[in-house]
Amino acid sequence: MRKEPTIRGKRAAGIVFAAALCCALALGAVGCSQNGQGTQSAQNGSETQQQATEGETRTFTDSAGRTVEVPAQIDRIAPAGHTATQVLLTMAPGKMVTLSQELTDDQAKYLGENYAELPVTGAAFGSKGDLNKEAVAASGAQILIDTGELKDGIAEELDTLQKQLGIPVVVIETTMDTYADAYKMLGELLGMEERGRELSEYCKAAYEETTSVMAGIPEGERVRVAYLLGDKGTNTIAKNSYQGQVVDLVADNVAELGKVSGSGQGVEISMEQLALWNPELILFSEDSIYSTVGSDAAFADLDAVKNGACYEVPATPWNWLNNPPTVNQVLGMQWLPRLLYPDQYDDDLYETVAGYFKTFYGYDLSESEFDKIAANAQPKA
Repeated sequence: MRKEPTIRGKRAAGIVFAAALCCALALGAVGCSQNGQGTQSAQNGSETQQQATEGETRTFTDSAGRTVEVPAQIDRIAPAGHTATQVLLTMAPGKMVTLSQELTDDQAKYLGENYAELPVTGAAFGSKGDLNKEAVAASGAQILIDTGELKDGIAEELDTLQKQLGIPVVVIETTMDTYADAYKMLGELLGMEERGRELSEYCKAAYEETTSVMAGIPEGERVRVAYLLGDKGTNTIAKNSYQGQVVDLVADNVAELGKVSGSGQGVEISMEQLALWNPELILFSEDSIYSTVGSDAAFADLDAVKNGACYEVPATPWNWLNNPPTVNQVLGMQWLPRLLYPDQYDDDLYETVAGYFKTFYGYDLSESEFDKIAANAQPKA
């Protein structure tokens, strides 16, 4: 399923929005609107109380072990990149004053049109590293939050960025086994303990359910899976990569290459290599060759193709497995084992997915919407 085109003309409107927000804050405006994603915050109190706490600070220790002085009350957040954008849109969308990238119409449908209008400031790290520091400053953000994998040298990079921006910069680690801790930390950082606890408990329960199921399936009996990407289907997400965490957790990822890529585009392979692996089941990313692979002579001799064991990874509002690898993986680690080992579960996939959308996005997903999103991602009769 292809995403709808990116919303156009919203960046300029977002900048006007940010400027208006800054003016309102200067006049002592209080409160911060939230969408329906749980009990995210209470009223901020009187104007006098707001002004009294505006200059107060406290210390916070982030996942890199850095002790950072942050505002006592945080109401205006900028994400450092795409993983942080996704996480913060589930945790505290009403506190966000920028996005790292524009939302598509499809994403805005589930996340809220008003958030699609926020100014786009790019990402601090990654292949592009195109963070617009001036735009972050213009947004009035009190803090920049990064999430994701803790790479070597991250503490020094964050310290440098913090000096450049003149506002606190923190990182929260988000991996398959730390999402629960991450939301708890965010709750403490943002003064949103109840919301943080709600999302933390969900992530903990999802991870424990998945690991419990997989504990009963010996590694030698796990489905041999290849996750293929690109318009030729000759890129793959390698085993032991950050992008491949979900596949590695619940399947035997055949792409044991000895090298990994942090990019969502994966690693390029040859058809000869794919034939040697001959996976039992193939996952295709959105905008790959999924729809035509059945008639592609290059793939015809693969067991997965001959047996019809080919599926397309859902990509609403983001890819459920990776690109970027962030909280969408919590949904992916509930979907993929239900696809691979349906006999291990007695619940309905729609109910699982709808529960995720409700908890994380405050969106009531209908069965018809689910059928469209997961049209090529359910066990075949």
